[in-house]
Amino acid sequence: MSSNKTLKEEALHYHAKGRPGKIEVIPSKETATQRDLTLAYSPGVAEPCMAIYENPEDVYKYTAKGNLVAVISNGTAVLGLGDIGPEAGKPVMEGKGLLFKIYADIDVFDIELNTKNVDEFVRTVKILEPTFGGVNLEDISAPECFEIEERLKAELNIPVMHDDQHGTAIISAAALKNALELVNKKFEDVKIVINGAGASAISCTRLYNSLGAQKKNIFMFDSKGLIHPSRTNLDGKKIEFANDNLPAETTLAEALNGADVFIGLSKGNTLKQEMVKVMAKDCIVFAMANPTPEISYEEAMAAREDIIFATGRSDYPNQVNNVLGFPYIFRGALDVRSKIINEEMKLAAVHALADLAKKPVPDIVNMAYGENNLIFGKKYIIPKPVDPRLLTTVAPAVAKAAMDTGVAKFPISDWEAYDTQLSKRLGQDNTLTKVIITKAKQNPKKRVVFADAENLTVLKAAQQVIDENIAIPILLGNENRINQLVLENHIDIAGVEIIDPRAAKQEPNLKKFGELFYEKRKRKGFNKFEATMVMLNRNYYGAMMVETGEAEAMIGGMTRNYPETIRPALQIVGRQEGLKKVSGMYILMSRFGPLFLADTTVNFNPTTDEIVEITELAAKEVEKFNIKPRIALLTYSNFGSADGEDAAKMQKAVSILKEKHPTMIVDGEMQAHLPFDLDLLRENHPFCDLVEGGANTLIFPNLSASNIAYNLVKEIANIEKIGPILLGMKKPVHVLQLGSSVREIVNMVAIAVVDAK
Repeated sequence: MSSNKTLKEEALHYHAKGRPGKIEVIPSKETATQRDLTLAYSPGVAEPCMAIYENPEDVYKYTAKGNLVAVISNGTAVLGLGDIGPEAGKPVMEGKGLLFKIYADIDVFDIELNTKNVDEFVRTVKILEPTFGGVNLEDISAPECFEIEERLKAELNIPVMHDDQHGTAIISAAALKNALELVNKKFEDVKIVINGAGASAISCTRLYNSLGAQKKNIFMFDSKGLIHPSRTNLDGKKIEFANDNLPAETTLAEALNGADVFIGLSKGNTLKQEMVKVMAKDCIVFAMANPTPEISYEEAMAAREDIIFATGRSDYPNQVNNVLGFPYIFRGALDVRSKIINEEMKLAAVHALADLAKKPVPDIVNMAYGENNLIFGKKYIIPKPVDPRLLTTVAPAVAKAAMDTGVAKFPISDWEAYDTQLSKRLGQDNTLTKVIITKAKQNPKKRVVFADAENLTVLKAAQQVIDENIAIPILLGNENRINQLVLENHIDIAGVEIIDPRAAKQEPNLKKFGELFYEKRKRKGFNKFEATMVMLNRNYYGAMMVETGEAEAMIGGMTRNYPETIRPALQIVGRQEGLKKVSGMYILMSRFGPLFLADTTVNFNPTTDEIVEITELAAKEVEKFNIKPRIALLTYSNFGSADGEDAAKMQKAVSILKEKHPTMIVDGEMQAHLPFDLDLLRENHPFCDLVEGGANTLIFPNLSASNIAYNLVKEIANIEKIGPILLGMKKPVHVLQLGSSVREIVNMVAIAVVDAK
């Protein structure tokens, strides 16, 4: 009881604190000066007004219409609270607007209508059409909701969706599709029992029917019993699913005997363990009543071991949550200016969601749910709401379906650009990553050795490399151990070469590699036996594969520290001709754009000449990403403002670089903040090469400074990183940080492939 009281107090405080409610309107243009206001309102605003008058479609160009959705309700069926009225329903509508914004960057005005009259409701929404790009109907009771949606879809020229009907239908259909696949059953064959006959139940059943479920095998119950043709009290759309394949007096418990699927859209605690026990083998139970499911997770799991179970709750596996659908469905519909959200668009969302659940889960999702390894299976049949891939997966699928069915007024032609645009909407702009991966895909036949293939994260990365056609992985490690991890974690790397240097069949290669290594190191402390034995180390073996051309690149370091991985690479592959050192570089995806930091991993206290070399290597690498390097040499001094060894070293390095490379944009020595505070830089040092655009490449005086800066910024600012990239090697060998994520490994593989070209 006390916990409920605490929740109530916290919820009321949350909604009342500061600015009441959960949403606000903020300007999207500059408003600081009188000139700004002149453009925003009178007289400047007359220009877009006349442009739209002459071409009404320009309303999408000059106003927010194309990204604005109305969330409209009359408060007659609010969550599990029932008919509580439009004012009491407003917090829910504001919440819906919040979800639209945070998941798909869609702006929302919530509108609560004080009417239960269908004609009045439809008329009001219809005359609002010029304002909005789409309409999300919410929490309207059945059967009125059916008529309202049908009429608005017919009379409006913008997409309309009643989320209570279709949201649950789309998400549960995707989950059911995957659940049936896991137990080797088909929609066409299964017996489905549905408890509930409201708007959501009708819409769910229609969608299951579209996916192949047979009406003769679907048995729907309302509060009065089985929906049967003999009943005279069927209202609304219930008659559509009347079924006489069971007697009219059949109870829910009797109907569940031998049933494959139970769909609960009713109220809590209506499904008993005894009912679950008589269902068919490998039964599927979706208990979606909120907040109390038809049967609890614990009871369902105790009833039988072969069950696949889902609820609408976030604290159990397989949450059927509408937020997986509506933000992305509207995003796709808005972006092609679709006139409607049709059946094909809903089915496209179903298939996109179902397919996404089968792909390796990003680490950010595992971390958010405190999981070590979410994988497609009975406890993970539908993506999690925090999955960042939902926007770039579901929205394009919906947009494409709109185009394919002829309802899109503004078709997309460049899907890669659209994907980038979607990523930018939520601050997930990984344009640089896309450049790297796009370049790598231009020649996907490069073979990349994964030296730590007995690691689960590495294997997931290998699958993604294959799926995205980036490279051909070669896995080093114990074959049985790797295959066991693959099997246990549903990883698909069929056909990938696995090499165990310790296996008997590798003895000829081991001997050959040992002889080659002996020739390289015979005057540096290795005898023939030691040279062969060291090849049992996968980092040495992998480096030798690169050296001999059996692979084009190597990725290692996931399970060993940096020096242990870089040493074999240096001893076998070696530095580029003429270089004194190799160096390391990280990329941070900052709000200023990508920042390149060097040297962050190798050289403790480089000399002036080595700083010059590090800068040249970093500049060359930055140019590979189609970015013009703008280089700042950093220390504690600004252009001679302080003495000291580091200041003098960096100052001299700048002088040498300017002489060697007259067109290079490079300057220093300077403090770290200066190339980002351009007003300060222009005011005090107008001669600096970086006054116009700042810096994107930072060179540090020593390893201590660079490593501290990199780790501090990365953690405090929560910035995505790529690296470390090893610069100056004859052939690409890159050393991962311990604990690298799948995404980071894939990015490094792509960089290795680009370097291999």
